[in-house]
Amino acid sequence: MGSLFRSEEMTLCQLFLQSEAAYACVSELGELGLVQFRDLNPDVNAFQRKFVNEVRRCDEMERKLRYLEKEIKKDGIPMLDTGESPEAPQPREMIDLEATFEKLENELREVNQNAEALKRNFLELTELKHILRKTQVFFDEQEGGMHTTESMTRALITDESRTGGKTMGPVQLGFLEKSQEPEEYLPCFVAGVILRERLPAFERMLWRACRGNVFLRQAMIESPLEDPSTGDKVYKSVFIIFFQGDQLKTRVKKICEGFRATLYPCPEAPTDRREMAMGVMTRIEDLNTVLGQTQDHRHRVLVAAAKNLKNWFVKVRKIKAIYHTLNLFNLDVTQKCLIAECWVPLLDIETIQIALRRGTERSGSSVPPILNRMETFEDPPTYNRTNKFTSAFQALINAYGVASYREMNPAPYTIITFPFLFAVMFGDLGHGAIMALFGLWMVLKEKPLAAKKTDNEIWNIFFGGRYIIFLMGVFSMYTGFVYNDIFSKSLNVFGSAWSINYNTSTVMENKALQLDPGSKDYSGTPYPIGLDPVWQVAENKIIFLNAYKMKISIIFGVIHMLFGVFVGLFNHRYFKNKLAIYCEFIPQVIFLVFLFFYMTLMMFMKWTKYSADSEDVRFSAGCAPSILITFINMVLFKAPEKGVECSPFMFAGQEGLQKFLVIIALLCVPWMLLAKPIMIMRSRKEAAHQPMVPYSNENGDAETGLNQQNATQGGAAVQQGAGGGGHGHDNEEMSEIFIHQGIHTIEYVLGSVSHTASYLRLWALSLAHAQLAEVLWNMVLKNGLQQGGWIGGIALWAIFGFWAVLTVGILVLMEGLSAFLHTLRLHWVEFQSKFYAGLGYAFQPFSFEVILETGSSSTEE
Repeated sequence: MGSLFRSEEMTLCQLFLQSEAAYACVSELGELGLVQFRDLNPDVNAFQRKFVNEVRRCDEMERKLRYLEKEIKKDGIPMLDTGESPEAPQPREMIDLEATFEKLENELREVNQNAEALKRNFLELTELKHILRKTQVFFDEQEGGMHTTESMTRALITDESRTGGKTMGPVQLGFLEKSQEPEEYLPCFVAGVILRERLPAFERMLWRACRGNVFLRQAMIESPLEDPSTGDKVYKSVFIIFFQGDQLKTRVKKICEGFRATLYPCPEAPTDRREMAMGVMTRIEDLNTVLGQTQDHRHRVLVAAAKNLKNWFVKVRKIKAIYHTLNLFNLDVTQKCLIAECWVPLLDIETIQIALRRGTERSGSSVPPILNRMETFEDPPTYNRTNKFTSAFQALINAYGVASYREMNPAPYTIITFPFLFAVMFGDLGHGAIMALFGLWMVLKEKPLAAKKTDNEIWNIFFGGRYIIFLMGVFSMYTGFVYNDIFSKSLNVFGSAWSINYNTSTVMENKALQLDPGSKDYSGTPYPIGLDPVWQVAENKIIFLNAYKMKISIIFGVIHMLFGVFVGLFNHRYFKNKLAIYCEFIPQVIFLVFLFFYMTLMMFMKWTKYSADSEDVRFSAGCAPSILITFINMVLFKAPEKGVECSPFMFAGQEGLQKFLVIIALLCVPWMLLAKPIMIMRSRKEAAHQPMVPYSNENGDAETGLNQQNATQGGAAVQQGAGGGGHGHDNEEMSEIFIHQGIHTIEYVLGSVSHTASYLRLWALSLAHAQLAEVLWNMVLKNGLQQGGWIGGIALWAIFGFWAVLTVGILVLMEGLSAFLHTLRLHWVEFQSKFYAGLGYAFQPFSFEVILETGSSSTEE
């Protein structure tokens, strides 16, 4: 839990592994997930590294598994997922896995090819069956004299050379005797099948290309046909084209080919067509039997593969990750030892050494691995240990920026302040209960919901922040109870402290009456917790809540900012940065306390000192001074206007104290602006005048010893300069230091004013949420409560459903999202800017769990 407040201490280690034991040791480290390896071959191409062939073999196995997975999903076969993660197989087991995958792929591809060929043959026979049926209808119509209809007049032959300019009669659709007509004038036909959507364009093209000298008959195939290549259902139509002459025949076939129409042979004689149809039906029945057996065999193969597919994916991805990691290592001169560099948490070195010994024992190696700590001036990665509760809050912080190494982590404080500030804006007992119940449902159903992996990003965001949603709902219920607001109505739990001192006639005859809070008749103990329920029906409710919520927003904002400044003190103390404490922290606290915290103290003083039942006129409600006007006069050194009975000051000596506070606060500005650069400049001059004393090490090497001393001092300076995520000033010019300090000073001074005003969003959104809930109640649900009888019950049922949908959709979801974003801004800008640099980089260990999660999500996409 300590690393939640400050990141884990990290150390750079050098790892020596025997070549035979490297695979097993890296496998154990992957299961552990506590080591981040560095690439020791940054200039080597990925295709020139030692284990590139093994990685390629893993890629090929993964490709085969993806092919199997696609075929399994196509058939809708459930894949067995036990949730267990098998260990990475040994390198010698890769050959068995490759042989298994190769056999499955070849068998499945052969089955698919055979099935596709059978389906293609089945499609052709089915189309031929429909052609024989439809053409028989066409010829039956011709034999019955249907050729003399007006639709067949398009098939007239207008050959002037044969008729002497006279038009022949209607064409007979049957075939003429050879003795009656020359061979080149014998009418002939072609029959085929075409996609239904291409038929209109096909008909127009035939008419235009053949100049109307063809006769087309078509009929739709009612049932859809399956495309053997894609498996999609397509709708087709049968057509038969009558024409005369080889020239038209060639032209018609080219048009059919262009429109991808399939032509089939159709016998001339009816008996031949019937015999062909019977043969086609027989072949179709045989094909159905063979297709069924083929599909059964394919199904059995896929069911057997589906039982082990998840485990195979895990094994292959683990092998691939291990060889990718081994490619980051260096080989020593003897080619028998692999050398690696890695970042590890200091507290987990013993655990890592145990894992390395376990990997060595698994590999059967006799040479133990060696793990040595290294000294470095590099910034280590930031590693904060989290669990399923704290990970969501840590993700909010990391979205702004990863903390610098050993910098104070805002996440533990955000766990409390984030849902609380959200609840100040969202305070409603009813809406908070809806949000809390939704979050509680996700928390209780955590395991089954996590098992249902989905690509829905919105759901994944909600589920990842389930504990945040639950806490925001619970805190909103608390603030809603304090505001005494539940769906824009009040709860009278303890009984109102107000009472009416008017008689019945006065109350019934007057629409608006004023209750005097200073009346002795009913003034008693106030409402125990939160607001009195009588404020819900008061005409001046908005005026009262305006003043109340505005003041508590400023109070929470100033306390929140002061807390952020004090968190920065822990950073300065940890990194032993005394210069930042004296030149930044102290003037920042004085500036914030003497101006803005003093303003909050005046608010409490006004609440406690002035009351409606005060006997002294100076401390009555009408004499209470405005805090805002008082603060403005204080900053501008402007004397307030003194009244006859009311005093503009709350206590004696207030005017002098305020002038003193403003002067000291203003003196803090040059203190923040100049003190740190001047101290740095003075320390540089002192260091430049100090003589360099030779330092001898144990071997008497003065020069080497001096270099080591300088290196040690430089390393300490780097560590001190990097404290809190700041920048080291050793190599900066003084002009840049002055400019940076000026920017930070202006940012803090102006930011203190703007950030304090920014917390007024707590007041604004709280009022907006309450008013929107009241408007929704008065304009929607109130109408359903005004009707009586069974009609009123039905109307109330419908209106309540409409009101509930608007409440959840607008007040809970949209208003909740708005309040969430404003709360996020208050933490990122107003709170974290006081102490958080966020200039680090995250610790990304070699972990099989992370790799498998990433791989499974990419596969599903």
